[in-house]
Amino acid sequence: MQTLLDVILPVFLVIGFGYVSVWRGLFPVEGIDGVMRFTQNFAIPCLLFQAIAKLDLYASFDIGLLSSFYAGATFCFILGIMGARVLFKRDWEDCVAIGFCCLFSNSVLLGLPITEQAYGAEALTGNFAIVSLHSPFCYGLGITVMEITRNRGQSARVMARGVLRAMFRNALVLAIGLGFIVNLTAVPIPTVVDDALSLISRAALPAALFALGGVLIQYRPEGDSRTIAMVCIVTLILHPSLVWLFGSAQSVAPDAFRSGVLTAAMAPGFNAYIFANMYGRARRVAASSVLIATAASVLTVWVWLELLATI
Repeated sequence: MQTLLDVILPVFLVIGFGYVSVWRGLFPVEGIDGVMRFTQNFAIPCLLFQAIAKLDLYASFDIGLLSSFYAGATFCFILGIMGARVLFKRDWEDCVAIGFCCLFSNSVLLGLPITEQAYGAEALTGNFAIVSLHSPFCYGLGITVMEITRNRGQSARVMARGVLRAMFRNALVLAIGLGFIVNLTAVPIPTVVDDALSLISRAALPAALFALGGVLIQYRPEGDSRTIAMVCIVTLILHPSLVWLFGSAQSVAPDAFRSGVLTAAMAPGFNAYIFANMYGRARRVAASSVLIATAASVLTVWVWLELLATI
């Protein structure tokens, strides 16, 4: 429990700092929008580009691990969409944004440090394999479904054009694609450029968390509590349960199995709110789900760690 508090409490302090700063008028609401644009269009893309460009893509990719994790994530995405539509009567565009909250685990900010604290740095191979595909897979799936939903009733050509335009105008997707190109072609990044990217990247996560705190003052959970509860149940309980089931069926190695289950057990990542903000849909649900699920994960991840200790 102390390990989780050591990892998660600093995250909450930064979010709380942003919340209190806007609440007390120390930081303007319109300034939060600027910080959000900075993180979404510049800092986080730089972070993702650097991480993927330098990642060892050939190191122990476990097909059983990846198929278990992403099959579970896709099922949760579909369940989130249908649950929002059938249970809560949301618009289809809102449903896709809510489904994305159920899809996107916080694999970096929480998944990596918790796995390292629990099992050591040598146990992170499976985590890095998941992280290398996480943003491309989730954004590819989320943007495709959202664009098809927004352009429903149009011709297939119009829908395809909408999907491609959204994909190739998205700074996060472009950064991920460029990172893969640099990685696979082994093109060296000039030192001065790498240092500049590192400076921007170091600002990405704290600025994003501060902005999330400022956003929460604008999007409170009143009226969406049941939807937020659904997202929390799907992300914190169902997704890791599915990875456990699928991984056991494929006899995934213990280290990779633990990485998959723990990563799936993480709360929705900040990218869940970024996606909702991109389309202006279900932003209150996304922001509140990130905060509430992260708080609840202090207990749920502890339970998963206890269960994983038995394998």
